[in-house]
Amino acid sequence: MSNHEDSQDFDLRLEQLAGAIERSDAGAIVQLLGETEGDDTALLIDRLEAEERSHLLQLLTPEQAAEVLEHVHYFQGADIIETLPPERAAPMVAELDSDDRADLLKELSKRDSKAILQALAPEQAEETRRFMAYPEGTAGAIMYSEFVSFEATMTVREILEDIQKHREDYIEYGVQYAYVLGPRGALLGVLPVRNLLFARPEQAASEIMIPDPITIEAETPVNDLENIFEQHNFLGLPVVDTDHRLIGIVDRESSTEALQEAATEDLLKFQGLMGKEELRSMPLRVRSRRRLSWLSINIVLNLISASVIAMHTDTLEAVIALAVFLPIISDMSGCSGNQAVAVSMRELSLQLVSPREFGRVFLKESSVGLINGVCLGLLIGAIAWLWKGNAMLGAVVGAALALNTTVAVCVGGLVPLLLKALKQDPALASGPILTTVTDMCGFLLILGLASLALPYLV
Repeated sequence: MSNHEDSQDFDLRLEQLAGAIERSDAGAIVQLLGETEGDDTALLIDRLEAEERSHLLQLLTPEQAAEVLEHVHYFQGADIIETLPPERAAPMVAELDSDDRADLLKELSKRDSKAILQALAPEQAEETRRFMAYPEGTAGAIMYSEFVSFEATMTVREILEDIQKHREDYIEYGVQYAYVLGPRGALLGVLPVRNLLFARPEQAASEIMIPDPITIEAETPVNDLENIFEQHNFLGLPVVDTDHRLIGIVDRESSTEALQEAATEDLLKFQGLMGKEELRSMPLRVRSRRRLSWLSINIVLNLISASVIAMHTDTLEAVIALAVFLPIISDMSGCSGNQAVAVSMRELSLQLVSPREFGRVFLKESSVGLINGVCLGLLIGAIAWLWKGNAMLGAVVGAALALNTTVAVCVGGLVPLLLKALKQDPALASGPILTTVTDMCGFLLILGLASLALPYLV
């Protein structure tokens, strides 16, 4: 099917969904969403108006609404839930899996989150608060509590009877393993479905389990999880507390998604999109305010660079050609610095470098910066010489770019480490610091060198 046909089919579905919402036809809504691929559901919901999204969930049962919320991004779901009264939102949130429930509520304002938690069942609310308390980037933040477990003394016959009795619940869990527990919920072993199928009915769970499984703690970093999954090819990892009690499961898909989300969040922060993820379906006022919070800070930083130019207006007036090369030097050095920032950010996220390794990073980056700076400086210097026929102009421009590139690469490599050591977010602050330094140094170098060589330039 062509992209045009796909687009027409999507537009038709969107029109039908909007019409069903307008008619308050819950049956048509359920049918349409049931016929839609999971990835397209988020796209359909995103294209609806804010009032339509809110009305959509209110037309569905809590179970149906929860299914919709599970198919959209959690920050999309949070924007919809915030428009509903807590007494309407709580039953929908209650139907979500434990990890999805915690992710969704963390995206809400404290007031809305507190109101919904108070409307949940006490046990469910307590579990959700505990899951919400785990820091981002840890196993606790992405684990879920919906797992199948059996006591070590249960026989295979008793286990199979329990599975049949609760099959509708267990199907929702996506069972790959069952877990064998001892006294007070301590994890003793893992029970693969295959072992269960081929065991004798009278055998106990403790006889057919895989004992002493690899476990993780709730505080285990997501990067470490990915390494374990790579080494052992597991589908899931049990999470235990200090008493070795099973408190949750982390699957491989969730671990990979968490790493991807962290990388995306860092990129958004680096581009100045602070706070929650931005979507074009959000209110215009909200989107504008979020972007302005960064751009207004950038004005102040740019004034610093502009002040350097103001100090050398006489040189600029005498050699107008320098104005052509100011943005080139600033931009080329900034690009080189951003490359160094990206490498440091990646190595920090993968724990391949420590914030204390300033010397090592400086030596690595300064050597690359010097080589690239000289190459770029020779190129831009030759262009300036050929353009104006002035070798001194070429030398000034080339030297300024070479030196500024070296500075930018060193700053780009070291600033993320410094911010990390100061317990600040390197993704958010590295960009503006690098931009200010490269602009200020670039302008100062080219205008300063030009002022010293002014007799040979005019």
